[in-house]
Amino acid sequence: MKAGAMMPESTVFKGFGCSGGNTSPALEWSGAPAGTKSFAVTAYDPDAPTGSGWWHWTVVNLPPGTTSLPAGAGSAGGTLPAGAVQGRTDFGAPGYGGPCPPPGKPHHYVFTVWALKTPSLPVDANASGALVGFMLHANSLAHTSVTFLYGREK
Repeated sequence: MKAGAMMPESTVFKGFGCSGGNTSPALEWSGAPAGTKSFAVTAYDPDAPTGSGWWHWTVVNLPPGTTSLPAGAGSAGGTLPAGAVQGRTDFGAPGYGGPCPPPGKPHHYVFTVWALKTPSLPVDANASGALVGFMLHANSLAHTSVTFLYGREK
């Protein structure tokens, strides 16, 4: 997928009125800064009508040699590198939760890769997006984002 593209149905949440495949998209990155000891990936919808956005995915403690995640890595039955931890999404469970905005205008889904100065963050599968975000900001060497779109008809 290219930045600004509509997310395919395979990535859309299954539930809340949506019937997608809930498969996390394939992601690739390069150019990590010197001193990177681990990576994290987050997916966030700033347009969600909550007052605080919506966390769709947090995965931390990816080894420093990681440069990609295949499609489905964060989904049920997906394979993440050893030691990786997925936090709780705003759907209430750990792992990837795809887009499923209310009908109307498309929402923005911001996927961010974080290069971290620590080999691991002390979080588990119950960690909220806000807690993971706090830890990421406190331990970030650099980060980069790509934004995709998804919307539903009324």
